[in-house]
Amino acid sequence: MSFFNRRGIFLQKLGPTIVDPNEVLVSMQFALKESSLDANDVPTERLLDSVIYTASSYDGGRSFSIGHARDVDGDGDIDGNDKAKLLALAKAYADIVKP
Repeated sequence: MSFFNRRGIFLQKLGPTIVDPNEVLVSMQFALKESSLDANDVPTERLLDSVIYTASSYDGGRSFSIGHARDVDGDGDIDGNDKAKLLALAKAYADIVKP
């Protein structure tokens, strides 16, 4: 997130692990950043409207599943398109080897 864009996505890839070498999890946190001054006029930042999704793969990151979703594409309904967008983001991020 920057000064000009308060909206952001934090992505984190977890796995594979020794316990399950085929398990890959991608955590996606969507949030708005608010910058302000505290009581001592020190700049502070906080995240608003934070929502976390976790996509799971048990085939080494070739396919993912996700539990709940909300209207992430802004068309007014929660449907397969919302999940498809989240799953595509998880798959794309899991495929990045050297960020």
